[in-house]
Amino acid sequence: MGKIVPFGRAGVRRQRRAQLPLFEMLLAFAAVAALGYFAIERGYVEVPSLSVPVVQIPADTIVAQRFSLCSSGAATCVTDGDTIKINGVRIRIADIDTPEVFSYQCAEELALGQRATRRMLELVNAGGFEMTMWDHRDEDVYGRKLRVLTRDGQSLGMILVAEGLARPWGGARRSWCG
Repeated sequence: MGKIVPFGRAGVRRQRRAQLPLFEMLLAFAAVAALGYFAIERGYVEVPSLSVPVVQIPADTIVAQRFSLCSSGAATCVTDGDTIKINGVRIRIADIDTPEVFSYQCAEELALGQRATRRMLELVNAGGFEMTMWDHRDEDVYGRKLRVLTRDGQSLGMILVAEGLARPWGGARRSWCG
């Protein structure tokens, strides 16, 4: 007859896998990372640049491109009534404030913001325009370029103001809801 093997937990021996304790693994990782850092810093190893080229949008630029709505995923598009993108660079139209279309506070603000967005799309597609720096600042706190858009000496933003779709920028946002 055959050999009897006990069944159940008591009769089964567990084989231990070779494991490094967590502390030893972290220590080994830190040592490799430090060696790599010093090798790169001292020039023993060259690392190819992984940075993405930055597209500059200088002030006093003439723009003559075709825009779409940013919801289409285009790199040159109109985000809302006071924000556009040119080749992926966000531009804040600095002389106006328009109603929000993403973080709106009421239905009236959304409706007016959508009208302002469509009108800005019409204005930027009506022909070339010039972008000039606003108030000697290049960017806002969100990293958007601050620019005033003009065509034939007239601000495109002030056209929206005259049509009741925007108000002149006063330094702070105000509510568009009654």
